[in-house]
Parts: sequence; structure tokens; C-alpha cells
Amino acid sequence: MKALTDRQKEVLEFIARFSEENGYPPTVREIGENFGISLRAVQDHIAACQKKGYLSQCQKRSRSFRVIKGETVQEARVFVTKVPKLGTIAAGKPLLAEENLDGYVTIAEPFVKPGKTYFALNVRGASMINAGILEGDLAIIEQSEIAAEGQIVVAVVDNAITLKRFYKEQNRVRLQPENPDFQPIYSSDVKIAGIMVGLVRTY
Repeated sequence: MKALTDRQKEVLEFIARFSEENGYPPTVREIGENFGISLRAVQDHIAACQKKGYLSQCQKRSRSFRVIKGETVQEARVFVTKVPKLGTIAAGKPLLAEENLDGYVTIAEPFVKPGKTYFALNVRGASMINAGILEGDLAIIEQSEIAAEGQIVVAVVDNAITLKRFYKEQNRVRLQPENPDFQPIYSSDVKIAGIMVGLVRTY
């Protein structure tokens, strides 16, 4: 493998550091702004790093740089974190209260990203089966009090938690199951606890 020039090492180190701090790689423009060089110069450095086997990129997507390996460059580390796993929910207790916790599970990218807060929830029942969510699955939830239309959320309704698709109607919220055998939940008093970002299934 051919050696990198000093500037190529700097570019590679910047991509690795930026990716680790933000959870996604920089754009060509961001690299150029960091070093005060033209986009063409950035592209030349990137092409050289790719040719020497230190960097990969998907040409059809932005923010798709990935550091493969390097000499003095620290390899881009995969972000890993311990996520609290909810067990039986104690009525009236905050969702992540100690009484509700059933240990921790270690989760890595792409399910989790730096700077976000997560919890895990064992799926019970078959209300989301048509979304590919089965009983016994472990849903990875990013904590959030807001959700976009159609996102799968953990919602608190009448002190009970449920995993459903979120839809906002005129004067109420509709929590939609993904199984025709189950009825939607309608309520004007729904608290969003988080958005599902991943699913872990063991066999």
C-alpha cells in the first residue's frame, strides 16, 4: 500500500474525526472549508486516498466517505453504547425510572449515534406484525417528545405504553397498529416517549 502525503493524512484524519464526532462523514465542501482549499483540490486528495486504499466512497450518495485504514490515521471507530432495557413498567413512574429497568443491552451503529439518548423495549403482542415487528423483538428507541407522521413511536396513553405508528388528526392523535385484527388508539392526551430506529431479533 502506497504511503500518504502529509496533506492526504490530514484530510483522512479530518474525515475520521468528523465522522466520529457527528455520526456521519463530511461533504467535499466541508472538507474544503476546513482546509481553505478548492473543491477540486479536495477531490484530488480524496481520489488519491481511494487509490491508495485508505478511503471508500459511494458515488451515488453524499456523505458516504468511509475511512478503511491508515498509517498514522486512527481507524474510524464504530460507535457503541449501553442502552437501558425496559422491563415491566411501573404505573405512575417515569419511563426510565430505576423500577422499570431490566438491565442494559450493548448496541452499535447504525442503530445508535453519538449525541443521542436511547432505550430498548421488548415487543409484546402482534399489533405491529405487518411492519415486520414480532413478539420478542427488541425495539431500539431514540428518546424524543416529537414525531413525524407515520413514524413508529413509543407512546404513553393512560399510563400505559404502546408501540404504534403516529398520525396527528385535527383534535387528536391516532396510534395505528400494523395488523388488521387490532383497532387504532385515538386520544387527545398522548405523550411521545421515543421513535423506533432499529430492531434486534434473536433466533
